[in-house]
Amino acid sequence: MKYLIAGLGNIGSEYDKTRHNIGFMILDHLVKMENGKFELAKLAFNSEIKHKGRSIHLIKPTTYMNLSGKSLNYWMQELKIPVENVLAITDDVALPFGQIRMRPSGSNGGHNGLGNIQEILGTVNYPRMRIGVGNDYPKGKQVEYVLGEFNSFEKSELPLLLDKAVEATLSFCTIGLERTMNIYNKK
Repeated sequence: MKYLIAGLGNIGSEYDKTRHNIGFMILDHLVKMENGKFELAKLAFNSEIKHKGRSIHLIKPTTYMNLSGKSLNYWMQELKIPVENVLAITDDVALPFGQIRMRPSGSNGGHNGLGNIQEILGTVNYPRMRIGVGNDYPKGKQVEYVLGEFNSFEKSELPLLLDKAVEATLSFCTIGLERTMNIYNKK
């Protein structure tokens, strides 16, 4: 079985450690754990790992967050992976820092990356994992907040969050979305 995991974020060193790049961070963590590496390919940095008989394709779109759907759709078609075996991972200011929420479908919640995926795929029915980055910002400062780095407390907790998100990702690929949601969608 084949899976496509898209960690959403922005390319460029100025975005590396920002909240908006949590999707990239999770995939980087997973690839490092598997002693793999990313290579630049069409519309994405891409890597492939094997896990419990599954072939897991990981992409970090080079299209920037707001055009993530273009990259995700290209790789779905290229690898012939059905939408139910796709997982988009992104940040979410509506969730407290560190909380994971997985869903099989739903609105984009105002997230431009998820909105573009929805627009390109023509459906809201695709699995996604939202990672809570909190919302400790003044009114009108959301962009600065998500494009800012984690605070010192969050940085100290980040390794545990990355481990938990990697576990949830691999769980999605092995036991399915429903059972994974029951395990990881806890506050």
